[in-house]
Amino acid sequence: MSDEARWEQVDAYVAEKLLGPDEVLTAALADCAAAGMPAIQVPAAQGKLLNLLVRVHGARRVLEIGTLGGYSTIWLARGLPAGGRLDTLEIDPRWAEVARRNLDRAGLAGVAEVHLGPAVDTLATLTGPYDLVFIDADKPGNPAYLREALRLTRPGAVVVLDNVVRGGRVVDADSTEPSVVGTRAAYDLIAAEPRLDATALQTVGAKGYDGFVVALVS
Repeated sequence: MSDEARWEQVDAYVAEKLLGPDEVLTAALADCAAAGMPAIQVPAAQGKLLNLLVRVHGARRVLEIGTLGGYSTIWLARGLPAGGRLDTLEIDPRWAEVARRNLDRAGLAGVAEVHLGPAVDTLATLTGPYDLVFIDADKPGNPAYLREALRLTRPGAVVVLDNVVRGGRVVDADSTEPSVVGTRAAYDLIAAEPRLDATALQTVGAKGYDGFVVALVS
């Protein structure tokens, strides 16, 4: 068995043992596939981690940059307490519409709002403070999104930045791949920013080899 097949098998095992079936999330994934959306949403186990981070942190306001079909949005919004709110940003009107339908079916239409448009433009219109920010959008935009996350968060907030390993290519200083260049620039920003205390974790699974950053705002 290849490493990739084993990673996928373990992901399925974790989901079966610790997450269980979820008709709403299964339907959301089916709608995303039916719409022709790329299958780049977070794996189920990482979705549950986002949910747990919201709950452990006691977050009441969450910002998500990069909605896609609303799969991770559902995980995040489900972690909010009564009265909590989530803003999620999506540039593609097709995906935004799918996300709105998925959130409505999940009973979260009154909790999560999908904002349509380029994230940098929408971010300029938002006011904080947010307690948790999840960044999972175009990687060249990561430095700008991180700066906005800092502007919109309070001390003690958590920022999660996804896809920061890029199959290991993040260590290639000579890469001209935009996603790698943007990711490396995000690392540089985090390392130089005294308000951020962060670490990164490598991950393997059904979506391959990647990882994410978790940062605490001070």
